Amino acid sequence: MTRVALIGANGHGRWHRRRIAELTSAGTVRLVGLADPAPVEPDPPVPSGARVFTDHRALLAATRPDLVVICTPPHTHLPIALDALAAGCDLLLEKPPVVTLAEHDRLRAAVRDAGRACQVGFQALGSAALTRLTDAIAAGELGAVTALATVASWRRDDSYYRRADWAGRRQVGGRRVLDGALVNPLAHAVMQTLAVAAAAGAGQPVTLEAERYRTREIETDDTAFARITFRGGLRMTAAVTLAGEDFIPGEVIVTGTAGRAVLEYPTDRLTLPGDPGPREVPGRVDLLANLVAHRREPDRVPLLAPLERTAGFTAVAEALAAPGNPLPTLLDDALVTEHGAPSARVRVIGGINAVLRRVADTGALPAELGIDWAVPARAETLIGA
Repeated sequence: MTRVALIGANGHGRWHRRRIAELTSAGTVRLVGLADPAPVEPDPPVPSGARVFTDHRALLAATRPDLVVICTPPHTHLPIALDALAAGCDLLLEKPPVVTLAEHDRLRAAVRDAGRACQVGFQALGSAALTRLTDAIAAGELGAVTALATVASWRRDDSYYRRADWAGRRQVGGRRVLDGALVNPLAHAVMQTLAVAAAAGAGQPVTLEAERYRTREIETDDTAFARITFRGGLRMTAAVTLAGEDFIPGEVIVTGTAGRAVLEYPTDRLTLPGDPGPREVPGRVDLLANLVAHRREPDRVPLLAPLERTAGFTAVAEALAAPGNPLPTLLDDALVTEHGAPSARVRVIGGINAVLRRVADTGALPAELGIDWAVPARAETLIGA
């Protein structure tokens, strides 16, 4: 039985605690310890025999786990991951994995040198719907892929930006923070589309053009548009907001010479050319279960979200969150309406969903479409070669 420890037991860590409990009931893992600097929340209950620590190094030394789940703020991932690798552990590292390509390369080298495995928590990469889409691309059902896009319209309230000292920030304690719309809450939209680009043979991402906006006095964006060009010439456009009108869960849109496909990745609903409408493609392989199986049979069971697969995402995130970038454009209050009482208050950009759709459909950024509040994108930035 695999001995598992969790570092970062509160917040999203509670989801991991529930998943570990399910695998414990199945007889595949046992939770030996949790670490969090704050008191561990009682729901779900901590199982008997699992020790609780405030420092992850004490946990590693006292419990000697086989596998560590790291669910802490992104800017803390690298040092904790290095400590866990030094203790002989395999890793399930929450997304985004690290904040720069230099950190990504350092962690990859450490994983290799330790002879361990590192899975990154992009859960949607375990989706059967994504596999069906990439298989369709490989089989030529869409013809040659000519464009990719992703679009999502969510809302986040005041409390979201008070959830942690790093929320909405660019740096904490001199360390870069990733908390913009594209690189944290909607990171899955970017990663899923990058995975589709890889399946289409697009090559590495080479350039990035971005327009970034905010509706609050924060340092990061809550609304972002990005156009990524790959080495093979294919382009991917992302259009997302946390200040949206009608809810768009998150779509990956693939345009080909023989038709169009749409994957609604949070729900695993997929529309392929010839389908009358979206249909659910059931089945997701859990990333922790996949990592446990990989530990037992590494040659037969590949990781679904290995660190290497996320290098393109890290390149995009680094370019979007570079400290030298100007602050995202603060939108005028005349464009924004407020709904709800303080703490639950949300800010909504009027007409934003139509802009998101136009960007996704055309591949043009808002300023190129003549949106009156838009500011032209920064010059193309080399993010990979």
